[in-house]
Amino acid sequence: MKKVLILGVNGFIGHHLSQRILETTDWEVYGMDMQSNRISDLLNNEDYKKRMHFFEGDITINKEWVEYHVKKCDVILPLVAIATPSTYVKEPLRVFELDFEANLPIVRSAFKYKKHLVFPSTSEVYGMCHDEEFDPEQSELVCGPINKPRWIYSCAKQLMDRVIWGYGMDGLNFTLFRPFNWIGSGLDSIHTPKEGSSRVVTQFLGHIVRGENISLVDGGMQKRAFTYVSDGIDALMKIIDNKNGIASGKIYNIGNPTNNFSIRELATMMVKLATEYPEFADSAKKVELLEVTSGAYYGNGYQDVQNRVPKIENTCKELDWQPHSTMADALRKIYDAYRSQTTEASALMD
Repeated sequence: MKKVLILGVNGFIGHHLSQRILETTDWEVYGMDMQSNRISDLLNNEDYKKRMHFFEGDITINKEWVEYHVKKCDVILPLVAIATPSTYVKEPLRVFELDFEANLPIVRSAFKYKKHLVFPSTSEVYGMCHDEEFDPEQSELVCGPINKPRWIYSCAKQLMDRVIWGYGMDGLNFTLFRPFNWIGSGLDSIHTPKEGSSRVVTQFLGHIVRGENISLVDGGMQKRAFTYVSDGIDALMKIIDNKNGIASGKIYNIGNPTNNFSIRELATMMVKLATEYPEFADSAKKVELLEVTSGAYYGNGYQDVQNRVPKIENTCKELDWQPHSTMADALRKIYDAYRSQTTEASALMD
């Protein structure tokens, strides 16, 4: 029986991963986060209570708790990070302090206590790489100029990757995984009022259900390879299981190259799909797609990547994994989940 420590357990990846672990294994989950709203069902489930342990805390404050549980557990997943572009531009130091500085002691504890560190790198480390597919072993990691603070996230994550690799040379058992635009229910709150403060699928969904116009940054021509979260969790479970040590010392892109669409195409698909839902149809018909400059939307320190496609050959081969969800399926599951949540909330209010 594995003991899995998930820091940021209430986050998007954390809560989906916890649910999968509890549903499909006999492993124990030890989780920390500052809130527990996304995992309340797991915490209240009688079948899971003995294996789901939660502590409300902050990795920057509750350092003794973190180190104790790194020592206690077998696999360590430090998932706490700021991952929203508007914050990169406006508060770059905050991004560096949390994403790198606050996570570094956790990496060092994993090394000290000889644990398997499964660390979330990011597709952003590739920056403005011009390769048709981003290769974790060969592609160059290309960032923009210093006066574009948007790259602080990419650089902080890349530096952590290099530090972890260095510890690996001294014996740390690690795996770096790079999620490529994972989407699914519980990604961000659709009620976040300010544009740019949540990730794109959630931002668009919020505008659609409220009947608001959608802003397409620089025309929305930039493309992303979207990955449904359950496919991503499939790969992550295999990394945590690490059968015969196959994932140790490796870097894995976890993405779906076939779901490569422009942001404009994403907006069009989401608006069209919303018209098929009676509760969203009227508001969706009010939505117009408007073009806005990146400077007006995010600020002058922003710079974008035009294409971001993962090479997943080693992920598929070594982990015996394949992404299965089409973009249409992924978006429908997101709409269905949101409809279910709003129906339950309405029922509770009645």
